[in-house]
Amino acid sequence: MNPEKTPAVARIRPGWAMRDLVLMVVLGVVFGFAYWALVQAWNGLAILMGPAGDLSQHLLLGGWLLVAPVAVAIIRRPFAGVIAEVIASVVEVVFLGSPVGPLLLIAAAIQGGGSELPFALTRYKKYGWGVFAASGLLGAGMVFFYSAFRAGWYGQDIFVLRLVLQCLSGVLLGGLAAKVIVEALARTGVVDNFAIGRALGRG
Repeated sequence: MNPEKTPAVARIRPGWAMRDLVLMVVLGVVFGFAYWALVQAWNGLAILMGPAGDLSQHLLLGGWLLVAPVAVAIIRRPFAGVIAEVIASVVEVVFLGSPVGPLLLIAAAIQGGGSELPFALTRYKKYGWGVFAASGLLGAGMVFFYSAFRAGWYGQDIFVLRLVLQCLSGVLLGGLAAKVIVEALARTGVVDNFAIGRALGRG
């Protein structure tokens, strides 16, 4: 094919490379262990909060959304976030014995889909603070309704409080914190060989 006639998108965003796949798996595994550690923090916070301990899951939920926006921002390929999130859940369930069990994979897919959606809507071209915030909001919001069905939260007096807390956690811990992580990684140069490096003129 004549390079002069190659579509701009094809030149800027080549197909998946092996290193993209490897990084996605690595991120999934690393965050799978991080999520397990977050479960321990959740248990401790629930005890400290006493009667209100049930709300601790909403305060920390955003932490379980991190890998999707991080993977998308670095690799910049469709479904990178969803797959990385599911891989992290597999690590939690299979290797770390998550108490949630196999249903965690469904929640992870929903979280990953919601978290990736804002990036997909920009055709994986925008990675500003607003997009990351929307990533955390949608990831937290979408999985909330699935969790509410499983846990029987519908009809509770504190249903709206649960939703608000979870969405705020999603924005702060799952969206904005992911942006901080991505920028920190970019500054080190370790991701220069990926799509984010090319976008920054380093790859």
